Amino acid sequence: MLLGLRTLIVHVRPEQLDAAKQWYTGFAGVAPYFDQPFYVGFNVGGFELGLHPEGVIGPGGTVAYWGTADITSELARVTGLGATVVDPIQDVGEGIKMATVADPFGNHIGLIQNPHFSISPKSQV
Repeated sequence: MLLGLRTLIVHVRPEQLDAAKQWYTGFAGVAPYFDQPFYVGFNVGGFELGLHPEGVIGPGGTVAYWGTADITSELARVTGLGATVVDPIQDVGEGIKMATVADPFGNHIGLIQNPHFSISPKSQV
């Protein structure tokens, strides 16, 4: 039985790990809690965002969507950090809005504003 999203791993080139760590610190709004040459981990609202300096880099078949209460403001914030818009904000119905950006390292990141999910980070286990 699935327990929910726990970890998202973003692959970066080994020589880009320090730059990725800085960018994702700005993106996540928190410093890494685990910082080693083989893995950098962030606790983002009770979920793991990991940077791994090995593996396939760039957009793939899976995009994780990070929740936000205000997608317009969040899209402006992350593009201000250097992300580029892949898919602009779209209203997909029932008040749900989605967008996709690419980080400076080529990975796709989803943003979602979903009024049907209003769990605050403090209530997540």
